[in-house]
Amino acid sequence: MFTLRNSSGAYVQLSNYGSVLVAVYVADQNGILDNVVLGYPGLQGYIDDTAYIGATIGRFANRIAGSGFELDEVRYDLEDNDNGNSNHGGYSGFHNRVFDAEINGDQLVFSLLSADGEGGYPGNLNLKVTYQWTEDNHLVMDYTADCDRRTIANFTNHAYFNLSGSAEKIFDHRLTIFADDLLEAGTNYIPTGCIVPAGELKFSQSLIREKMKITGEGIRGLNVCYVLKDGEKVLIPAAVLQEEKTGRIMEVSTSYPGLMLYTGDFLSSLHAGHGGERYQPFDGLCLECQYFPDSPNQPLFPSVILSPGEIFRQSIIFKFGTATTSTHKYQDI
Repeated sequence: MFTLRNSSGAYVQLSNYGSVLVAVYVADQNGILDNVVLGYPGLQGYIDDTAYIGATIGRFANRIAGSGFELDEVRYDLEDNDNGNSNHGGYSGFHNRVFDAEINGDQLVFSLLSADGEGGYPGNLNLKVTYQWTEDNHLVMDYTADCDRRTIANFTNHAYFNLSGSAEKIFDHRLTIFADDLLEAGTNYIPTGCIVPAGELKFSQSLIREKMKITGEGIRGLNVCYVLKDGEKVLIPAAVLQEEKTGRIMEVSTSYPGLMLYTGDFLSSLHAGHGGERYQPFDGLCLECQYFPDSPNQPLFPSVILSPGEIFRQSIIFKFGTATTSTHKYQDI
């Protein structure tokens, strides 16, 4: 376990098991520190976890249809762990790997070698995940990778956020996503290849509960990939999450072209989390910055191919504040 702390006393905790974000303790509008991400107090919780709580995802974040893809006229078959599809790297995903760790000044660097053929992916891939916790309560995540063969790459962090810092559900969080379009999805959340207007799923200071569907079978949440306005490679605002009672605000920026919103419909833990209770649906939500799902099979999506001699570089920044300290124009909640 590693702890990164700034002069205000706010801190984050990380583990080299799965390059996991374990906890983020930030103040509310009254100056009270509390944890705003789901996590476990001990290692066994992460070993037995099935919801990727706080983990680094690789080699490919999200789903690949048919558990395979073709690259340079060669078919690569991946591990099927999601209704005929491969999700989050399959059973060999990075969420249950032990990373090497190095402290480099004010940065914590986790590194991993993913061997050629592991999980079905080609090439020996070297990944570094760099974490930095700033004086302004910005959690910076930088992903860099290289590979000795043509391969595909897509990494993210699978943190579940709950800015209330309590056992309350995420229904009354307000969310803004800076995207007018989303990926149309078919069976098992696999993209059809079409980019369509967000319509009623556009978030502009919207309550999470307003976008959910309540049926006779219960509450149906969201698992939607949004197309960010300015494309890829340039760091841009992606989303703002707000919680009224505590006044906490989290701003998300990224260089990735997509943002996956997942409201935690299938959360269910074997072990108690930080609050002493087992996690249940809608205890937290994910804002996963990444390339689009099934990109290897969708030629019109941004390319996820990584060639020898190239360096994969992408960044995600989570900026924590309150309604009184945030510089974002959506301060009022």
